[in-house]
Amino acid sequence: MEYGQFCPIAKATEIVGEKWTLLIIRELLMGGSRFSELQRGLSLISPTILSKRLDGLIDHGLVMKKRIPGQRGYEYFPTKSCKELLPIVRSLGEWGMSWARSNLSERDYDVELLMLYLKRSIVPEKLIGRETIIRFKFTDIEEYPDWWLVVTEDEVDLCVKDPGKEVDVYFTSDVKTMADIWMGDNTYRKAIRDGLLQIVGQDMLTRNVTKWMNNSIFTDLPSAKDI
Repeated sequence: MEYGQFCPIAKATEIVGEKWTLLIIRELLMGGSRFSELQRGLSLISPTILSKRLDGLIDHGLVMKKRIPGQRGYEYFPTKSCKELLPIVRSLGEWGMSWARSNLSERDYDVELLMLYLKRSIVPEKLIGRETIIRFKFTDIEEYPDWWLVVTEDEVDLCVKDPGKEVDVYFTSDVKTMADIWMGDNTYRKAIRDGLLQIVGQDMLTRNVTKWMNNSIFTDLPSAKDI
């Protein structure tokens, strides 16, 4: 897409303004590197479009593609120019929290994206022991209602199949409730009081979940109706 203008905003938009491109950049900046990880964070994107957008970002110097050592396939890493988009992406998210969150519909509550965000929100050093198993059960979906996070000292794995390990904390809710809590539109305490959420496990883990699982960086931003 070319706008035929010397304006730097127009030139920048020619690179990052195509559908999905900014969201791919979001995923790269949040730590996604493998094709499957990027696709999980963008569940409606087709593999063809994802490949095309990644190739475009590589051509413009925003992404470096490297073969995975000792394996088939590649990883994708943001370059310096891509990393410098972080404050812009964050500012766009802040704008969205203030002015666009009222446009959310039921179909926007994507369990895969939610679980990916929850995985990234875990703070392993705040947990006790070498391994912690966290299980989520979503009452409003039939396919893959159960998800597990396996947390070690230096890694967090996301599973849709039972890892066969003793669970330390159980969460039971619908997807919207958990997403609203993570986004700051609800709280664990209120959701439990309203019967929308159950958390079962050791008291040291259930008493204050936000100590070891962060909420969104946009949590404290008001919506437009509150401004």
